[in-house]
Amino acid sequence: MPDIDYPRAYIHAAATTRYGRHEGSSALDLMAQAANEALAQSGLQRGDIDGVLCGYATTFPHLMLADLLSEKLGLQPHYAHGMQMGGATGAAMVMLARTLLRAGTCRRILVVAGENRLTGQAVDTSIQTLAQVGEPDTEVPNGASVPAYYALLASAYTHQTGLDRETLAEFAVLMREHAASHPHAHLRDPITVDQVLASKPIATPLNLLDCCPISDGAAALVLSADEGPVQVIGDGQAHRHQHLSALRDVLDTGAARACARALAEAKLESRHIDYLAIYDSFTITLVMLLEELGYAPRGGAGAPLRRGDFASSGALPLNTHGGLLSFGHSGVAGGLAHIVEAWTQLAGRAGERQIAPRRRALVHADGGVLSAHVSLVLQAEGTT
Repeated sequence: MPDIDYPRAYIHAAATTRYGRHEGSSALDLMAQAANEALAQSGLQRGDIDGVLCGYATTFPHLMLADLLSEKLGLQPHYAHGMQMGGATGAAMVMLARTLLRAGTCRRILVVAGENRLTGQAVDTSIQTLAQVGEPDTEVPNGASVPAYYALLASAYTHQTGLDRETLAEFAVLMREHAASHPHAHLRDPITVDQVLASKPIATPLNLLDCCPISDGAAALVLSADEGPVQVIGDGQAHRHQHLSALRDVLDTGAARACARALAEAKLESRHIDYLAIYDSFTITLVMLLEELGYAPRGGAGAPLRRGDFASSGALPLNTHGGLLSFGHSGVAGGLAHIVEAWTQLAGRAGERQIAPRRRALVHADGGVLSAHVSLVLQAEGTT
């Protein structure tokens, strides 16, 4: 049977607020700020938006957040949906937006997330709230936290692959180097490998500078079936476990499966990707994902990093905004910012931060403890 010629999905605009501390701003305020910027950038009227997808906010657990945000923005969509997939939510919303556009359900969709997690939530509350991704009968009652879950992953992974502690620290340094030139980044002061290794222990083998900061901030995208500067040409998901205790193989978390589906739909291979936007809640998250996705050898991600492959001027620029580790982590908006940056670079809209022209980006996000995986393939228009 011939291929069906579905409508295409383009990203027309992308924006973030500054990440860091926003005293007095609610999650809804931050979402509105990013959404208004993206809408203005798109050139669309509010009446043109017929779909709204909104990520959850732990500081603002409203039962109808997409409707509430639509009301605040003066939108009247005929499709509105709030989503919860942990750190994978941003990429999952883009995947759903693409599905809605290709099905003809919507024509122009606002995707938005934001949270005042730094100023609107006590640290102890954040720790307790996020720890609930753990298994309720065995993991949570024993006092496990998200850093502890990832530290256990790190211990198992380094044991199996020989990954060294210094490599993790080098990725923290790289993310800080990239954030230094971004005016919206939460953490911009340079750091060294020695500083990462000497920073406060959080959960062995992870130290403070191996962990992303808690931030206030928001991000928004406008997707449309009308032709735009960047097209979403592939997507895929994989779900192999929810709880860490159910993960049978740290070398197969589901990331590669999601990526393979996205690349297959895009009719591309890994070698066709020339920009990487990879989730990095911890240094171990970033390294494990890079290696499982096939962009670094097992236990050997330090080699391409030291060659300069992942630098802004390298063959595979990685998280050129600084990622969660330095740009900041404000819940769903933390992961959504990876997509904003990938779009900004592919569309040639980064100004003084613009890297050499890129054709195709792989975005990969995970939620939980490497539990929910979503991959996206973005392509600059005019690419063949």
